Amino acid sequence: MSQLRIVFMGTPEFAVESLDILIKNNYNIVAVITVPDKPAGRGQEIQQSAVKKYALEKGLTILQPEKLKDENFLNQLRGLKADLQIVVAFRMLPEIVWNMPRLGTINLHGSLLPQYRGAAPINWAVINGEKETGVSTFFLQHEIDTGKIIFREKTPIGENETAGEIHDRLMIIGAELILKTVKAIEENNYPQIDQAELIAKGEKEKHAPKIFKEDCKIDWNKNVNDIHNFIRGLSPYPAAFSTLLAPDGKTYSVKLFKTEIENTTHSFSIGAVITDSKTHLKISVKNGYIIIKELQLAGKKKMATTEFLRGFPMNNDWKSI
Repeated sequence: MSQLRIVFMGTPEFAVESLDILIKNNYNIVAVITVPDKPAGRGQEIQQSAVKKYALEKGLTILQPEKLKDENFLNQLRGLKADLQIVVAFRMLPEIVWNMPRLGTINLHGSLLPQYRGAAPINWAVINGEKETGVSTFFLQHEIDTGKIIFREKTPIGENETAGEIHDRLMIIGAELILKTVKAIEENNYPQIDQAELIAKGEKEKHAPKIFKEDCKIDWNKNVNDIHNFIRGLSPYPAAFSTLLAPDGKTYSVKLFKTEIENTTHSFSIGAVITDSKTHLKISVKNGYIIIKELQLAGKKKMATTEFLRGFPMNNDWKSI
């Protein structure tokens, strides 16, 4: 087993992969820090984070502080005598926490820093139509996501890939990058690249702020590529949504998860529904159509378009608004 004493901090499934690869490579995880259990869902049942569930299975020490500046927690953390802390999808740390270990605290971020600093890097890379993204490891410092880069790893973004698909791939790539980073730190042989050096002359910095539900409404007046990127960039969560307007004036809220584009000229109005009522459903927009492949009516399950049309008859008198 490695002599390094490591504290791992994380919450969702994305972080579990990185913790797992460290355990499998015999790293000494002296504690796992994750969020407190909380009620969730319709039944408000108490839910444990994905990282806690994994840590319990492996018999690891678990800390779940409500506040990261709590004196009891800080004393526990000091008592662990960590050489290194690793943060994957956790929360902002106060300096007293990230500055504690002798080798510092490293973070895994789901973008090619310095681009897409912020809470939703995978979503924004897809929404903005990027052709590639990746993950970065870096040392934490005062400003969020600005510390010196250790390593980056790139991956292409397919033209119909969703944020969810990219997320799952980056989870694996990110875990491998965490392992590579920890090995390099252990051997005291690693780069520390100032993020300013990675911005090309004239290149604009792009940001990745948190996305709220009200940001997810589809604007059908945009061009076909921008709408397609918006839908796949918010899929599967929080999901782009629109309103279907029936000929009788009734409205139905719908989330869209998978689409394709058809670039063509046409004479339909913006938001017109084009369907054969059985196999295909598309929305007319500037310079083409958005072909809907997977969607979900409010209160119903997510389904493929063919299945949806079997239970929800539509014709060309409908509109998407």
